[in-house]
Order: sequence, then structure tokens, then C-alpha cells
Amino acid sequence: QVQLVESGGGSVRAGGSLTLSCVASGYLWLGWFRQTPGKEREAIAAISIGGCPTVNEDVARGRFTVSRDNAVYLRMNSLKPEDTAMYYCATATGRGVRALQTHDCKDWGKGPQVTVYS
Repeated sequence: QVQLVESGGGSVRAGGSLTLSCVASGYLWLGWFRQTPGKEREAIAAISIGGCPTVNEDVARGRFTVSRDNAVYLRMNSLKPEDTAMYYCATATGRGVRALQTHDCKDWGKGPQVTVYS
């Protein structure tokens, strides 16, 4: 089982930015997801080991980007209170847009909380 270690969560004022990081190994694609209580987990973005990103613009809306070097990062700009959620990284068994499928993810991090206040 792959261990994923996330960091970078916290509280930020609306309009601010946060960068989440995820350290993992043994993956070809790694995705970022988020979940709020009572709602289904939704995909944000994923990136391949080679640095090829795929983004769910229904959620990202041009404000979130994914990148990687020794870790995988989710840069979140212009945050809004509705972005408040637990954010998770996960290793994907699919590639490209299939890496955004929660049911195709194998190992999950424990998730940093992101809270955006107005």
C-alpha cells in the first residue's frame, strides 16, 4: 500500500491562496479531491508522474492548478467559502480523465482541512 502524506491545509480569508502538497511514491497518476459533509467526494485535478495534468474545470474554474516535482501540489487561488472542505490526494489506477474517477483511486491520504472564511 502506498503511503500518501499531505500538508498545507489551514484557514484562509476569502480571496486568498493556499498550496497543498502530497508526497507519495509508486504511482503513475495522482489526483486531488475534496469532500464536504453530506456531499460526494469530487475530483479537482490529477497529474501524471511525467507532469501531464488533467483538470476538472467544473470544480477548478481556472483557480486551481496542479503541478509536481518531488511532491504533487495543488495551488488554489481566489478561494471562496464554498471551497471549504477536506482535501485528499489519491493514487489513481486510471490515466488522464480517468484519474479523476474516485472509484478508480487506490490509496488515499488522510486529507488536510481547508477552511475559507469571509
